[in-house]
Amino acid sequence: MEAPPFSSSCSSSPLSSTARLLSSSSSPSSSLLFRRNSFSKTHYAAKFKSPRNLSVRASGDSVVTLLDYGAGNVRSVRNAIRYLGFDIKDVQTPEDILKADRLVFPGVGAFAAAMDVLNKNGMAEALCSYIEKDRPFLGICLGLQLLFESSEENGPVNGLGLIPGVVGRFDSSNGFRVPHIGWNTLQIKNDSEILDDIGNRHVYFVHSYRAMPSDDNKEWISSTCNYGDNFIASIRRGNVHAVQFHPEKSGDVGLSILRRFLYPKSTTTKKPTEGKASKLAKRVIACLDVRANDKGDLVVTKGDQYDVREHTEENEVRNLGKPVELAGQYYVDGADEVSFLNITGFRDFPLGDLPMLQVLRYTSENVFVPLTVGGGIRDFTDANGRHYTSLEVASEYFRSGADKISIGSDAVYAAEEYLRTGVKTGKTSLEQISRVYGNQAVVVSIDPRRVYLKNPNDVEFKAVKLKNPGPNGEEYAWYQCTVNGGREGRPIGAYELAKAVEELGAGEILLNCIDCDGQGKGFDIDLIKLISDAVSIPVIASSGAGAVEHFTEVFMKTNASAALAAGIFHRKEVPVQSVKEHLLKEGIEVRI
Repeated sequence: MEAPPFSSSCSSSPLSSTARLLSSSSSPSSSLLFRRNSFSKTHYAAKFKSPRNLSVRASGDSVVTLLDYGAGNVRSVRNAIRYLGFDIKDVQTPEDILKADRLVFPGVGAFAAAMDVLNKNGMAEALCSYIEKDRPFLGICLGLQLLFESSEENGPVNGLGLIPGVVGRFDSSNGFRVPHIGWNTLQIKNDSEILDDIGNRHVYFVHSYRAMPSDDNKEWISSTCNYGDNFIASIRRGNVHAVQFHPEKSGDVGLSILRRFLYPKSTTTKKPTEGKASKLAKRVIACLDVRANDKGDLVVTKGDQYDVREHTEENEVRNLGKPVELAGQYYVDGADEVSFLNITGFRDFPLGDLPMLQVLRYTSENVFVPLTVGGGIRDFTDANGRHYTSLEVASEYFRSGADKISIGSDAVYAAEEYLRTGVKTGKTSLEQISRVYGNQAVVVSIDPRRVYLKNPNDVEFKAVKLKNPGPNGEEYAWYQCTVNGGREGRPIGAYELAKAVEELGAGEILLNCIDCDGQGKGFDIDLIKLISDAVSIPVIASSGAGAVEHFTEVFMKTNASAALAAGIFHRKEVPVQSVKEHLLKEGIEVRI
């Protein structure tokens, strides 16, 4: 049966304040900020060698037109396309869309901001015309959602109107965490062409809104995914494709999807490995704490209760490897995400931290799973008196290859002020970045420490009964949040902070524990259960892993969506693959 004829609602509208924020923070002049300081880009680039790219350049017509409207991380899409042997032509005018031989639209950020930019620049009408003519098109994530009639995100907001349906938010009242973040499986409905090589394996999703199947759009649907309800995971009509997940972040499986789109007439000589994916997988994340050593070189280090120096006469920074090389190895080993934490670079001048940006750029060339970066993402004024917003800082991280940014101390201060006044100002780094890029792009990192109690009523903060009593037999504890790398305690508990940052726009929580850090005795189950039960956004368990059994314990005893480790992976005490094999053996869904 033929799909219904295209009918679009491509109309112009004024550029909203959100889109103005978006376009100003992501403009070419913004990128130039990083070249106007005393740091030498050439000097630092020489210290990082990009892993050898094994792709082969395509022959003949090898150009992909990319619609990058200036939001979020499209570097990974660029890198994946280049990895597969194609060159890229960026859309500068609506005519570039109409002349494209094949068009990729990696939509990132908020629906309203994206539509405002497309309408203001005349891109919306050109997109509709291109797609209506059945030209080769691949939309990714928001690039799928914008094809529908409208979205409820900060709306209703009109979309391109090419596919019947309204994009709505996931329902978290049924116990499913929103955003939907992680590796999930597809139910392929029709001949999808580009999905032929998936082989029942996981792909990576990160979104809070989705389109639902209906009688009006069923002829478009090529696959669905189940997360509470069955939502549209991909569409196809002729040469027009769009996917809700991120193929550029879905490892080898995702690359096979992109390859199928770019080489539609190619045939697969090797049958894809058949997987056993059945539902949303628990994630295993490798974390790299990155800082400069005493010689000025960036190294991966690991603390013992946040102390990263060797206990030797030289007292040097503990060096566990080079960040780009280690990240590449963890990708090969099967890590579901790689997280970078810059633990020293931003104390004085965040925008001058060129080495960390280079790490992201080089890593994203050959690592096709999500990358998170944290450390010093805040407003600041430089030595010349020029003010930069946290949004500008985050924007350059996204443009350099980050998929998510992690906010620590600044989120604590924002939560304290919000709990004190009850007012969302919209000016905090958490609110600004979440508004422009979506809450799924914002992780809040919490660094609490136990404060033991004999009576839970002794404090105003949420206390828990401990599985293991304290040093003096205390049966209870509250978890005091800290800032500045654990050096300063604050008058707010982890429970109160988690609830507040969820309301302010956080999409995920990275939950550390100073007491467990580097001890190898297991995650703090009491803390993780407390927080994962308190919020409806995903929680990443961190600090304390020392054996594969610790990962099983945290997933079986808490509602954590992911577990993160550092030192045991760096020192090769417990390989990533061993963790996954153990989890699979214990009946816990993982991506293999």
